[in-house]
Amino acid sequence: MHLLADPETWVAIAFIILIGLFGYLGVHRMFLGALDHRAERIRSELDEAKRLKEEAAKVLAEYKTRRASAEREAEDIVTSAKAEAERIAADAKAKMEDFVARRTKAAENKIALAEAQALADVRAAAADAAVQAAATVLSKSVKGDLADDLIAKGITEVRQKLN
Repeated sequence: MHLLADPETWVAIAFIILIGLFGYLGVHRMFLGALDHRAERIRSELDEAKRLKEEAAKVLAEYKTRRASAEREAEDIVTSAKAEAERIAADAKAKMEDFVARRTKAAENKIALAEAQALADVRAAAADAAVQAAATVLSKSVKGDLADDLIAKGITEVRQKLN
């Protein structure tokens, strides 16, 4: 009876009764079911996380591929633009050289034409001066039909030689 007076004995008896009551009511099954349900939920969350990780890896790989493709395309565009710019510059240079050559040729032609015109004007002036001088000299020294004939002949010869 000494055991019944000890409070620890009563705590032990109450504990055993409580465990028996829990066993009878099936609390252990509810507890194990809750743990199983939680374990299943965690497993499904882990599976979902794994699936999402794999999907993210695929998306990342796809974006890396797209980025590399875009970079290659950008490089191709830059290369093409540089080539086009060089071609346009070469065309512009060739057109400018052709333009300068044509303008130079036209200027040279104008100069040659002006020189020829000036030379013709000088010859015509010289011929007129020579004809007048010859006419003056012949009119003072020769008179009559012979003078008129010689003057006409001289004028014709001088014009033919100077032109």
